[in-house]
Amino acid sequence: MKYVSLFFLLTTIGLLSQELPPIQNFYPKDYHGENQNWAISQSPKRLVYVANSKGLMEFNGASWQLYPSPNETIMRSVKVVDDRIYTGCFMEFGYWQKNNLGTLSYTSISKQMSVELIEDEEFWNIINVDDYVVFQSLRRIYIWNVNNGMVKTIDSESTITKMFEIDQNIYFQRMGEGIFKLESGSDFLLFEDDIVRNDEVINIFGSGKDLLILTKNNGFYTLENDVLVPSNAFPNTFLSNLSLYAGIQLRDKSFVLGSVSDGLLYLSDRGELLYRINQDTGLSNNTVLSLFEDIDSNIWTGLDHGVSYVNLKAPYRVFNDTKGVLGSVYASAVYDGNLYLGTNQGLFYKPLNGNNGFRFINGTQEQVWFLKEIDGKLLCGHNSGTFEIKGDQATKIVSIQGAWNMGKLPNRPGLLLQGNYDGLYVLVRSGDSWRLRNKISGFNNSSRYFETLGNQIFVNHEYNGVFKIEVDDSFFGVKHMVKDTLLKGSNSGLVKYNGNLLYAYKNGILHYDEDDQRFVTDSLLSRAYTEEEYESGKLVVHEEDKKLWIFNKSNISFFEPIGLTNSLKIKNVPLTKEMRGDILGYESIIKLNEDGTYLVGKTSGYLTFNINEIKPKDFGVYIGSITNSDNTDETLLDQMTEGSFASNENNFNFSFYAPVYNKYLSTQYQFRLKGMYDEWSNWSEKAEVFYENLPFGAYTFDLRAKIGNTMSNNTASYSFVIAKPWYISNVMIALYVLGMVLLSFFMHFAYKRYYRKQRQKLIEKNKRELELTQVQNEKEIIRIKNERLEIENKSKSKELAASTMSIIKKNELLTNIKNELNSIEDKEMVRPVIKIIDKSLNRNDDWELFQEAFNNADSEFLKKVKALHPNLSPNDLRLCAYLRLNLSSKEIAQLLHISPRSVEIKRYRLRKKMDLRQGDNLVGYILKL
Repeated sequence: MKYVSLFFLLTTIGLLSQELPPIQNFYPKDYHGENQNWAISQSPKRLVYVANSKGLMEFNGASWQLYPSPNETIMRSVKVVDDRIYTGCFMEFGYWQKNNLGTLSYTSISKQMSVELIEDEEFWNIINVDDYVVFQSLRRIYIWNVNNGMVKTIDSESTITKMFEIDQNIYFQRMGEGIFKLESGSDFLLFEDDIVRNDEVINIFGSGKDLLILTKNNGFYTLENDVLVPSNAFPNTFLSNLSLYAGIQLRDKSFVLGSVSDGLLYLSDRGELLYRINQDTGLSNNTVLSLFEDIDSNIWTGLDHGVSYVNLKAPYRVFNDTKGVLGSVYASAVYDGNLYLGTNQGLFYKPLNGNNGFRFINGTQEQVWFLKEIDGKLLCGHNSGTFEIKGDQATKIVSIQGAWNMGKLPNRPGLLLQGNYDGLYVLVRSGDSWRLRNKISGFNNSSRYFETLGNQIFVNHEYNGVFKIEVDDSFFGVKHMVKDTLLKGSNSGLVKYNGNLLYAYKNGILHYDEDDQRFVTDSLLSRAYTEEEYESGKLVVHEEDKKLWIFNKSNISFFEPIGLTNSLKIKNVPLTKEMRGDILGYESIIKLNEDGTYLVGKTSGYLTFNINEIKPKDFGVYIGSITNSDNTDETLLDQMTEGSFASNENNFNFSFYAPVYNKYLSTQYQFRLKGMYDEWSNWSEKAEVFYENLPFGAYTFDLRAKIGNTMSNNTASYSFVIAKPWYISNVMIALYVLGMVLLSFFMHFAYKRYYRKQRQKLIEKNKRELELTQVQNEKEIIRIKNERLEIENKSKSKELAASTMSIIKKNELLTNIKNELNSIEDKEMVRPVIKIIDKSLNRNDDWELFQEAFNNADSEFLKKVKALHPNLSPNDLRLCAYLRLNLSSKEIAQLLHISPRSVEIKRYRLRKKMDLRQGDNLVGYILKL
């Protein structure tokens, strides 16, 4: 059983040992169509068209677009002629053309013909010759004139299997009859050998008598002496068990055949089988329904389940370990004519230039970390120890587990330094081989990366940092050790290149400055990647061609000395990390041969590339479609004219593409929207961009692309204008200005009126306040005057009273004196005195004095009395004045020098003159005046 398993293992590896060109598969979930794809063609602009069971599919390198068939039937054929894409379906054929919106519009030819279609007719092939397009069904051939639309038909009673074009001539096969040729609108039998009557012809190649006929079940035939015979140049041994469905001859005269059950066969022009590509080796399906060679010599296959293309002319070849037998490739080496691969499964080998499969080397199960030829011996660092490899034999020379790496000790011939899981070991030459001498004591850290400078050993540990170890002269033990913990990082690396000790991590590449005893940034080497581009610090040095290889996200880069000065120059191999599929931190690359072919390890196999064949190709970038939308509707835009949009139509979606088909070259796009963002965006593989809620203004969308490190040969652009919202349009702005002017005028008028009113109110208020103040002042003046008058009045009244009392007292005194004198007996002696007293009492001076004082105190009284009672005499007025002073009759009598009784009489007469009523009080009346 053990030997059976080993035989199965070796056989399996042998079957999977082809290095194949890159294969890209597309499945129904990718293109949103049905499983089967019946025909493929390509436009001059490199767009690929596929006749799918659901309709016509368009692929631009970035995205698929499905156009359902015109009558919702299976589309069997497609052929691009100039700017038209001709298609054939069930009971329908016609052509599609791209409009200014970037989409395809269909025009039916079959519905415009005067000829009726045959019932249940399907159109399987389309060929163009000169000004004619020829459509083939199983029962009829339609020859359509492109210029005038006229149609000529060739009917057939037997089945027309296929139609072929050779040197602008059309051939077809009638099953059971033979091969026919069309000439001048008619058909004639070319040959009727049994092979072409009974076996379906897949294709016809060549010209004239050198025709090469490929059949479905019997391989290739040639025409000799007008008889078909099996082709000697194309032995049919490998085709005898295959049923073919499609076959084409490429521009380089090689052949690609598509089988019903075993995928693709790629043959040289001499009939050698170069590749067999099927589901086991990367094709998505084994049933090939159609084949097509595109402009760039890629082979497109329409499959029973999906679409694939093969980059036949790509500088890359891939070995895919789809069964997981080989495993992840950690190390590789070319030694003694063999290619050795160290993987996580063990060590495998095969002849470098042979077609034999890989063979497993017994005893090397588990991980192989290291392969290198040292002093003519191939040494292998392994999980279980160290091996020496000779042919298919592995001899363990050191049993210490985990041999990461090894290298020669400078100036120490016969000694090797080896890094293991648990530290550093020294190997010594022993005869024709090597053996373990000692472990370097004092250091027990894992030593995957190490380099030496004199007696110093530098060990990089990605988690602990870089150790600088000084050992004794014999390399037995550590004398001194320093750890730089600042230099550590995931997948960091350490190598010696071009005489410099290099350390690589995400922040760049550093070299060791022996004078300063520290690592410093190397500005030249650090150009290999940015922090964002960093993938791994694993550096690989090829001493034979002096290359330093570096792995980043977008490329594999290498430095090499150029020119007389040996200055370093960087070059890039455009292989992204996804395409490489390498093992992070365990990347490997070796040179296979002198023609420039290199091998890169992958997680499931390896890939090779020829560095001299990686050349930039010219390509263009295009805008596929532009969609404009408001809040409700979406509209495809005409790309050929500048767009003009309303303010609410301000959402734009741009989809774009670069029609380049290469599995290992990714397309990246960069764009900008001038008018909004003048700076270019970051590079991205996303083939669309959406702008939302753009403000009004003029914009230009610019697009460019790069594939690998090659820029597109053009910049695609689209310009458009978004109008201002209606409320800030020029008309509205003019209205706003007019409104503002009117409003300003109105406001000015209103304010003027308001301020005039306010001013008037203020004036009136001030006037009122002034008047009030004036009134108050007048009142105050009057009050003051009144007070003064009152004071004066009081003063005058007092003066009047004093005057009156003075007169009364004087008269009373004089009267008393007189009376006393009258009592004297000597009359004669006193008579002169009495005479003087009488004269004094009768004088008017007292009255005049009284009248003056009275007028000062009550100036208007006498006038008022006189006015009311003009019949009053002066004596009456005099009595009124005395009564005004509220004097008693006695006091008045003193003033009038009469008796009180006479005063009463006068009072009585005065009442009568004043016409007072019986109850009226004379004094009260006079006081009221």
